[in-house]
Amino acid sequence: MSVHPNIADSHDVIEVRGARENNLADVSLDIPKRRLTVFTGVSGSGKSSLVFGTIAAESQRLINETYTAFIQSFMPSLGRPDVDALRNLSAAIVVDQERMGVNSRSTVGTATDAHTMLRIIFSRLGTPHVGTSTAFSFNSAEGMCPACEGLGRMTDVDVAELVDTELSLNEGAITVPGFTVGSWYWKVLAESGLYDPDVKLKDFTAAEWDDFLYKPATKIKQSGINTSYEGLVVKVQRVYLSKDRESMQSHIRAFADRAVTFTTCRTCGGARLNQAALSSKIDGRNIADCASMQISDLAEFVRKIDDPSVAPLVATLRATLDSLVEIGLGYLSLDRESATLSGGEAQRVKMVRHLGSSLTDVTYVFDEPTVGLHPHDIRRMNDLLLRLRDKGNTVLVVEHKPETIEIADHVVDLGPGAGTAGGQICYTGDVAGLRASSTLTGRHLDHRARLRETARRPTGQLSITGATANNLKNVSVDLPLGVLTVVTGVAGSGKSSLIHGSLPRRDGVVVVDQSAIRGSRRSNPATYTGLLDPVRTAFAKANGVKPALFSANSEGACPNCKGIGLVYTDLAMMAGVASVCEQCEGKRFTPEVLTYKLRGKDISEVLAMSVSEARDFFTSGPARAVLDRLADVGLGYLGLGQPLTTLSGGERQRLKLAIHMAEKAAIYVLDEPTTGLHLADVDQLLALLDRLVDDGNTVVVIEHHQAVMAHADWIVDLGPGAGHDGGQIVFTGTPADLVTHGDTLTAQHLREYVRA
Repeated sequence: MSVHPNIADSHDVIEVRGARENNLADVSLDIPKRRLTVFTGVSGSGKSSLVFGTIAAESQRLINETYTAFIQSFMPSLGRPDVDALRNLSAAIVVDQERMGVNSRSTVGTATDAHTMLRIIFSRLGTPHVGTSTAFSFNSAEGMCPACEGLGRMTDVDVAELVDTELSLNEGAITVPGFTVGSWYWKVLAESGLYDPDVKLKDFTAAEWDDFLYKPATKIKQSGINTSYEGLVVKVQRVYLSKDRESMQSHIRAFADRAVTFTTCRTCGGARLNQAALSSKIDGRNIADCASMQISDLAEFVRKIDDPSVAPLVATLRATLDSLVEIGLGYLSLDRESATLSGGEAQRVKMVRHLGSSLTDVTYVFDEPTVGLHPHDIRRMNDLLLRLRDKGNTVLVVEHKPETIEIADHVVDLGPGAGTAGGQICYTGDVAGLRASSTLTGRHLDHRARLRETARRPTGQLSITGATANNLKNVSVDLPLGVLTVVTGVAGSGKSSLIHGSLPRRDGVVVVDQSAIRGSRRSNPATYTGLLDPVRTAFAKANGVKPALFSANSEGACPNCKGIGLVYTDLAMMAGVASVCEQCEGKRFTPEVLTYKLRGKDISEVLAMSVSEARDFFTSGPARAVLDRLADVGLGYLGLGQPLTTLSGGERQRLKLAIHMAEKAAIYVLDEPTTGLHLADVDQLLALLDRLVDDGNTVVVIEHHQAVMAHADWIVDLGPGAGHDGGQIVFTGTPADLVTHGDTLTAQHLREYVRA
């Protein structure tokens, strides 16, 4: 009797047909399901367009369409990716490096459910018995400290930043933005009748001072109109300080940063909970003590809890804590606010959450999960990726590190170049086949940077003394000037605390990080680097008109879309939709402006060029100088008019570096500049760092990439472990010394690397 295979078992590949999102050149491929597939290729080759912009985006759009129209109205409206067909998709979960919100009520404990499990254990075993698990929650009225409402800190407003007591209200005593003399906010206060607006604030009676600053909202009649009066501090807290800091305008943010001081809540001592919750203990510790312990220590503490009534719960909590330790996050504590985690830490916390999930047959999508990880930690990360796969999930990873490419079941290599020179499949298959192929990735997989024959001689030294930020144990170290120094160590060893805590405020130090560039969808590489100025001047000169016509933020802007090229429609109940402006067809300028040409091209055609194309177009002058610097930092593929909001962290860092290279800096501090760089581009980065040093600068790089370590003149290694097991200098010297004599984790991995 013949067995008919079940047709349901035949859907074993995700079929992508005719993908054209961004620079993808009509790409078709099959991706095996329930396997680990790594996508490689140079920056800008189309990896993210394929994995995030096509596969994950369509999966999420299809899931959103299954919800009711009412629920969909609260979701962002996702356009269908430009692809002919996608078949056999499963639900996609994107585990990215986006920071985990700015909500101060979200902690590592709440984000991983570890705190929820801890609360249930305390509600059952804690003595004295206090109540249900919500009695231990700082996010519930039952458990939170009544004074700080579960935040663990109080905001005090510094009144000296709000008023000048030497002046009267009529003389402009209020220094808060929006409270100038004559403004509506000012009138409500000055004409309230509660005090005399001509009397200097320092001469107010105690009652008047209290009314002026702290009177709660009260109905009063003013000029015959009923209005609401509230004291200045009350109003400032409501109008400005209750807002999310990131959404404030820059001048309001600057005021808030000056006026607000955060102090630990005196009632709960920062524990966030009320006295009843804090009185309940297990083995002499209350729940706040547990939440503030380093996770590796908490795992030990939980292991000792032996009570049959909570055995299954303790086992689950133990598994979560062990996973956090295993992934290299044992140095965090459960009460650490999610918003303070780095992008790499946030991604790893999300990963642990999914490891504990009962879901299977899901597609997990990762964006460079090795960011911020020492080679020692990458091994642990690889184990977790394989565990997710072994649960029956499809795991798609965009990655450059050879250690992670090595463990793939399947590799998709995109290229051959970036931007318009990329977007094609160069290779698909197993790792052995990739190695044997002639692709850029295949050729570089076993490529090794060599140690320097002779290290450069320092021209002096920069001393850091007695550093104690975070986990640093009174660290003193001399950083050599005029050479390339790499600061390394496992995740959480104290590298950022040492460098960012000690160097940025010093003269001549330029910090080039990956943080978001302040700006909007109007900002692009051309405006940000100042390239647009010489370009506008060249257009104006060639056509005998004024330069302002060639700015999409000024006179030449299309009036319909205000020079953005897109029209944003707010659909009341539904999420807003962006559509290409019909009048200018997305070109951003008026038809008149587009009649003016420079060597046969109009301004919108120039802004549509990549940096490399623009270098061929502008062969000399100030525009060429800016374009050369952008090419030097490996951004040749970037579009001049591409919105800055679409850049990755690594691209933002390299864009900032290109700008700073025009200045005369003395000391450059770079934080993981290899982020997002293909193995072949790392060589270009090393040449760039060498050039900075050879031009007389000092370069200090926080980095885990062995190629950068091998290439350094000097290494500062922190450790030996993470959190309270780190925070010490475990080695300083040349990379050759480290390889020959070092016994640290870094020494072991660098030795393996250079001898491979």
